[in-house]
Amino acid sequence: MTRYRMEGLDCPVCAQGLEDGLKKFEGVRGVTVDFATLTLHVDALDVAAVEAEAKRLEPGLGLLRISAESKAAIAADSGDGSAAMGWIRDLLPVALATGIAVAAFLLEGRAPAALPRWALHLPYILAWLIAGGEVLGGAIRNIGRGRVFDELFLMSIATIGAMLIGQYEEAVGVMVLYRLGEFLQESAIARSRSSMRALLDLRPSVARIRRGPEWLSLPSEEVGSGDLLLVLPGEAIPADGIIESGESLIDTKALTGESAPREAGPGTELMGGFIALDGALEIRASRPVSESQASRIATLVEGASARKAKTERLVTRLASWYTPLVVLLAALVAFVPPLFIPGARLAEWGYRALVMLVISCPCALVISIPLGYFAGIGGAARAGILVKGGEVIDGLARVSTVVFDKTGTLTEGSFEVVKVEARAGQSEDELVLLAAMAESRSSHPIAKALIDEGARRRMSAAASAVTFAAREYPGRGVVARIDGRDVLVGNARLLAESATIPALPAEVPGATSIFVAIDGAYAGRILAGDRTKVEAARSLRELEALGIDRIAMLTGDAQEPARKVAATLGIVDVRAALTPEGKLRELETIMNDHGPGRQNGPGQAAGAGAARGRGGLMFVGDGTNDAPVIARADVGVALGAGTDAAVETADLVILSGNLGQVSAAIRHARRTKRIIGQNIVFALGIKSAFLVLGAAGLAGMWFAVIADVGVAILAVLNATRALRTARDAAKA
Repeated sequence: MTRYRMEGLDCPVCAQGLEDGLKKFEGVRGVTVDFATLTLHVDALDVAAVEAEAKRLEPGLGLLRISAESKAAIAADSGDGSAAMGWIRDLLPVALATGIAVAAFLLEGRAPAALPRWALHLPYILAWLIAGGEVLGGAIRNIGRGRVFDELFLMSIATIGAMLIGQYEEAVGVMVLYRLGEFLQESAIARSRSSMRALLDLRPSVARIRRGPEWLSLPSEEVGSGDLLLVLPGEAIPADGIIESGESLIDTKALTGESAPREAGPGTELMGGFIALDGALEIRASRPVSESQASRIATLVEGASARKAKTERLVTRLASWYTPLVVLLAALVAFVPPLFIPGARLAEWGYRALVMLVISCPCALVISIPLGYFAGIGGAARAGILVKGGEVIDGLARVSTVVFDKTGTLTEGSFEVVKVEARAGQSEDELVLLAAMAESRSSHPIAKALIDEGARRRMSAAASAVTFAAREYPGRGVVARIDGRDVLVGNARLLAESATIPALPAEVPGATSIFVAIDGAYAGRILAGDRTKVEAARSLRELEALGIDRIAMLTGDAQEPARKVAATLGIVDVRAALTPEGKLRELETIMNDHGPGRQNGPGQAAGAGAARGRGGLMFVGDGTNDAPVIARADVGVALGAGTDAAVETADLVILSGNLGQVSAAIRHARRTKRIIGQNIVFALGIKSAFLVLGAAGLAGMWFAVIADVGVAILAVLNATRALRTARDAAKA
């Protein structure tokens, strides 16, 4: 997918026309024109040919290809010297046309009687051409491309009609107000884009990089993997890396949404965009700036707006038939009454029809809805929540069932060995060492606990065997060949399949049993414990308060520890000892089942949320072994920055790993949807009311254009509120 920043595209209907035109171009596999971010996403065999076609469809279109390292592209149109030129270009014709029209109006009563009437109208026509020449030219070009019914056409036909019936002052006034309103509207949109991009551009512009014996201040884009960086107190960290020297409190709020600073010292891994609060740090960059977490977040969030929500697509389709319908109604208003109503004059009813055309521009909808979704996505990113598309906002707002993984999600995931039970004749140290060696290549939290226990006993799993081979069975354990000995480490199910075993000892509540067999014979078990996250119970209560009517837990852990964690948190629906495939089957069962999931807490009304009806299902996991389930859920959530697989698979990534952000994400999505709904109701309601007033002759053209532009500006400003709602999410 190739991404471009667009310049010179200031019409949402034109943006949709550009997208439709490029979709028909040969060799294009996929294309999205995102007017909210002025970004073009193209998947094509020949992108150069697509660039040429785009410029043919939209003459004057500027395309800047966005590369991962291009900070300038991320900050494009965020305000520089070109902004002043834009003011002059947009406002000078408006001011000049206004001056000519006012002078013509003042001199009209003093004109010599012999002066022809048409001569008095020439200044108004000149003013109209100055103010509306760009609008008229755009309408003619669009008609030539087969795009007739857009805002440029509506304004052109309305003002031409006004002049034909002798309303020259109103024709000029409408065009001037329209151009002025467009300028104010575009300024509001530009400020919104600028603030959202500034939010996403978390890197400092300059980095102190060690070059030989000196520290040089260089553009942050020049930071490469292995460079040594110096960060002073109060400065942002330019790139991901590991502290080599120095200690400081670190503000992670910009990326994770966590308000409390954390301590960091030598060996601590930090992400670019974090801020060193009270100490100087020397940091060894682990990757280039272009591959940093901050750059990935910016790319993900900007790219997310290309995944359009159903509401966005619906509004686009609405605009495609809404404007022609209004033109038809206006034509009926203009021509039917004079034919059938005695005394009705064409000039009067034609004027009413022209007022309807002015009112009917769909800009308020086709601009504010995509902008609302983008603001919602950007606002979530502000709280450390990566939402990968407007469709995810919709899905979050509908969630009524939440299913959690256990290990690393509801619990800390940092297991520790609490007891070793070796069979008679078996050394405990050897049991631990063999188990640690077998698990030495696994990333599972239990594997780390075994390796840590070996280290505590002054044994190293890396003091490896001469020969070693291992096979991991997801959700069950590992079978390894160590110096000619077959070692099995896993749960009871794997043990039963692969070894001759006696009756196993009873489960220990709150602990996970790790069974070990050597050469096919049971050798003992190791008990590991995990702690419930401190915020888990509060987070589940917050979900209940939001009306979530079902909460369940799926885990590969054994029944007893799973049930103990569930009992602590009040979760009724617990399904344990599951393989990844088993988790997927159980998730699909839950998706088709409407039974109760979590007992009502104190003070909560029974059946809270039941009235919401069947909604979406969210699965929350740590993203390591849960990829199939995360992908299958209506909304898949990965906790923590995690692996690339987690970020790619999940619909939602909570960078801090804080469970409280799950409810914050749902709350934020619902508020974003309310804002978008307000814009839809407001825009359609006001326009419908004014269409009726215009048809009844109770609203003039001046009033109509002010109302139309005012509705668009208010809708845009309201949409940007979705960016600020993340402040509430960040407090969660």
